[in-house]
Amino acid sequence: MINFTYNIDCEIDTGDSYVLWLTDVIKSEGRLVGDLEFVFCNDAELLKINQDFLNHDYFTDIITFDYVEGDVVSGDIFISLDRVRENAHNYKVFFIEELHRVMVHGILHLLGYLDKTDDDANLMREKENEKMKLFHVER
Repeated sequence: MINFTYNIDCEIDTGDSYVLWLTDVIKSEGRLVGDLEFVFCNDAELLKINQDFLNHDYFTDIITFDYVEGDVVSGDIFISLDRVRENAHNYKVFFIEELHRVMVHGILHLLGYLDKTDDDANLMREKENEKMKLFHVER
């Protein structure tokens, strides 16, 4: 089951189209949907999580906690809408496009994709682009 929690005031319509899209992303990699929680928050909340759980003292747009078991993809994905908004401005893309990229980025981490090396980061970007296109499929 895919759930969305809002710890910040926002106007994101995460209705059925998001659940269908994220389900398609996971199924396209031959995996099953488990329990996924997307938590939309602000910079301060995500910084605290980064400090408390990862011992990092910097802002980030996403932190993913992996609870994957076998082929069942489960996890908690925390997203700072402040970072997404700033990154969208910096990359000169629409907020919603950057949000989709960050959301699918978290799922891709749960699917085993990494982004620490240049090669891994390039593959991650290719996969992000591929999976973002699934959002626009006619249903």
